[in-house]
Amino acid sequence: MSPAMTSGRASLRPRVGIPWRTSQEEIERSHPKIKNYEDAVRRAGGEPVLLTLSDPLALDLALPTLDAFVLPGSPSDVAPAEYGAVNRGLSEPADLARETTDRTILKHAFAEQKPVLAICYGCQLLNVYLGGTLIQDLRAETGTSVPHRKKDLIPEPKDDPRHPAAFEQGSRLAAITGSAQGEVNSSHHQAIATPGKSLRVTAHAEDGTVEGVEWTGDPNWVVGVQWHPERMLGDAAAERLFSDFVEAARKVRNSVAEKV
Repeated sequence: MSPAMTSGRASLRPRVGIPWRTSQEEIERSHPKIKNYEDAVRRAGGEPVLLTLSDPLALDLALPTLDAFVLPGSPSDVAPAEYGAVNRGLSEPADLARETTDRTILKHAFAEQKPVLAICYGCQLLNVYLGGTLIQDLRAETGTSVPHRKKDLIPEPKDDPRHPAAFEQGSRLAAITGSAQGEVNSSHHQAIATPGKSLRVTAHAEDGTVEGVEWTGDPNWVVGVQWHPERMLGDAAAERLFSDFVEAARKVRNSVAEKV
């Protein structure tokens, strides 16, 4: 391949795979929620590619063509059996197709050193994939008074509640946000209990809830956040998080192009 062709390929927007949030949304082709993630990737300079939950062969064919992955939120919860627990009536029904898809994506991403930004449910699934456990319901199990979702407030607000978050010194999240303290939005009732293998907890809410984790097993860019940066329009730290992620994806794409 000529230098000009190599340069042209390297200059293309990195392709970022995003699985549908739920099986039902894929069936209905319901875009309002997943569009937030697509738009955030586009604003950061990437090209979003929606990934099926219903066709394993199509997923396997798509993965090698992608440079990075966003694991989005979901109204479902990870099946408690996946982290050695039983559902005590606190966990929402699992979407097994979404779980299987995320696991397939993570297996590929770790093997091929491709960046992953895991958000809310995606962060929890990442943690379970790496052997960690979850709190099935924050209010019931920890007694926290910090509002982590709209239902925690009366009357229920239109927008996500927000709360302070602390970022660990020397972490990727601290470097991205540019501060040891920040504010994040919140829309979840579960959270990480025990971190998975090689995941470093790098962000906490004021009640101790894990708000961010980072992969330390190798140099690959893998970050999980419990909040929803894709819904924090105009927030500089949220925008930098996506920009840093897409830049990591661009480096992967350029590296592959240079080897061709």
